[in-house]
Amino acid sequence: MNHGPLQRESPDRLYTVTGGRGDADADALDSVTLIVSECEPVPGMQSEHAAILRMCVFPTAVVEVSAELGLPVSVVRILLLDLLDTGRVAARHPASSAQRAEGHDPETLKQVLLALQRL
Repeated sequence: MNHGPLQRESPDRLYTVTGGRGDADADALDSVTLIVSECEPVPGMQSEHAAILRMCVFPTAVVEVSAELGLPVSVVRILLLDLLDTGRVAARHPASSAQRAEGHDPETLKQVLLALQRL
């Protein structure tokens, strides 16, 4: 389902994907928040939601989901919040409180940089 970094989604498509909702809860998920599927996709599910569930079998950063789907991070956050609200995914910050107090994990930063380069 990768649309590639150069393809731009039309505003109408993005409006349809999000149901016209804005990114009001942007602070709930930052770009490095890790998303993990809690279930399999079900028939009739929105295709983007199903794609997220399939790709997040292992912890995947929000920015990586955005790059893989070829959608803006703001749109992906809305989709992820839908899945969080229904318990279909779990979200967690990649670093524990102790690690955050000491600084950023170099491996996490490397993974985020690679994901951003793919955008």
